[in-house]
Amino acid sequence: MTPTIDLEKHEEYTLPTAEALLAGTLALMTGCAQGAYEHRGVMSAKIASNLAQLSEHAALSSEMRRMLARLQTRWQTPGGGWPASDAALAWVPGPGTVQ
Repeated sequence: MTPTIDLEKHEEYTLPTAEALLAGTLALMTGCAQGAYEHRGVMSAKIASNLAQLSEHAALSSEMRRMLARLQTRWQTPGGGWPASDAALAWVPGPGTVQ
């Protein structure tokens, strides 16, 4: 049985350091993906910084730290590798069926 969590009642969360940093990083990544175009450069730099900190965090496994270090190098590029113009963000249609 999954416990019910009242998300509207509790606005504050108590998380271990690594989890709080990861949660913040995921929130920033979501912001980039959802189209905060004018802030992507700053957000990408913060994401890269967070990933660098996570890649050195003792609470995480060595495998996770290696993966985060590799991911961090991708976010170090200007704009986190996001295209400079909105025109480059066009969706590419996928296949009609998934195998």
